[in-house]
Amino acid sequence: MSAMPSDRRTQALALLEWLEPSAPKRVAENLDVFHDDATEILLGFAFTDVVAREGISLKTREMLTVSMLAAMGTAPSQLEFHMRAALNTGVTREEIVEIVLQVAVYAGIPASMNAITAAKSAFTSV
Repeated sequence: MSAMPSDRRTQALALLEWLEPSAPKRVAENLDVFHDDATEILLGFAFTDVVAREGISLKTREMLTVSMLAAMGTAPSQLEFHMRAALNTGVTREEIVEIVLQVAVYAGIPASMNAITAAKSAFTSV
């Protein structure tokens, strides 16, 4: 990795830390092993360029992220992370339950069942 982290990388990791304090070190190490620029490119785009925007609250963004990841049904570890992050931004367990039930209607029972598994895990780790 470069000697000086970019502002974009620093900002992304700071927001990630706000969402879940233990995440930045683990995520950055994983991405840095892949490529020196991966953290700045991927997390910089996601967290600095998009998630940090002022248009909607971080709590709302996390609710939307949980909904989309649950509907996708293909990113279980990211779904569980964002459920924990949602709880850390003030989303209640009841709101996550309602999101998961809504997912069943629009994305199907299998996606909802996968989201239930992630929610149960997220609820026990927060």
